[in-house]
Amino acid sequence: MAGATALVMLASLCWGLSGGIGGILMADGWDAFVVSFYRGAIGLVFVLGWLAIRPGNSGLTNRKLWFWSAVAGLGVAGNFSFYFLSISEGSVAVAATLMYCAPVFVYLLSFALKLESPTRLKWAAIVMVMVGIVLLTRIYDVNAGGVTGLGVGAGLLAGLSYAIFIFGFKYAAPHGSPQAILTIAFTALVIILGVFGDSSEIAIALSTPDWPLFVTLGILGAGLSFIFYIIGLNHTAPAVASIVAMVEPVTASLFGVAVLDESLVMLQILGMVLILSTVTALSVFTGPKRTLPED
Repeated sequence: MAGATALVMLASLCWGLSGGIGGILMADGWDAFVVSFYRGAIGLVFVLGWLAIRPGNSGLTNRKLWFWSAVAGLGVAGNFSFYFLSISEGSVAVAATLMYCAPVFVYLLSFALKLESPTRLKWAAIVMVMVGIVLLTRIYDVNAGGVTGLGVGAGLLAGLSYAIFIFGFKYAAPHGSPQAILTIAFTALVIILGVFGDSSEIAIALSTPDWPLFVTLGILGAGLSFIFYIIGLNHTAPAVASIVAMVEPVTASLFGVAVLDESLVMLQILGMVLILSTVTALSVFTGPKRTLPED
């Protein structure tokens, strides 16, 4: 159990660092879609290797697996792209915290699809998260600056996209292995972002001095992290995983402050704490008790 929890924590740490690395690349002038493309493309290489090593029970002949894995790929493509766009329009700390609101979107989608029944606790948690978002983004202060409306919207869309990934993965899981699902999902991501990204930037990115950052981003942000997370989650209680996942926004925020010279005012810190504590409590006390299928 301790080793599995460590894998979940390591995955969250990698995701937190990937936000900071993406911030550096975009500060150097790279487009958010191009940064997201390479994060997913390099991740695809790793999950293909995982599938080659563990090909059993892949389910690759199952049409439902392909459909729901493609939905998951659409979600992760949106998550990567909107997250980096939010960073470019605001800060790593704000973008990472807004993305951490994903469980709220999962519940709202579940309510809409009648997969779960709304309760007072869940609605109270959703309201608390909304208050935290107001404090974090400072939308109450028209003169605050720093975080644009596009940045706020992109951060929330990153969370919504992650919720779509969760749903896609959940419905694909009974039909095949995690490595097969991720292979299809990342392939869909590469196709989608290859279309929407700047083709000229994609073509030259790995021949520029920034290539080590692109490779590191792909390895940490998608390659190893997703593998660590899924293997660890199979042997970690969902409540523990929810708490450990807080490592991601905290790491991203510290990276932004220490490396990118970002800053937060006290009310923004209060909003961040409110969001992280509420979402974690919501996940711990009302989250599903099932784990992902074994690989």
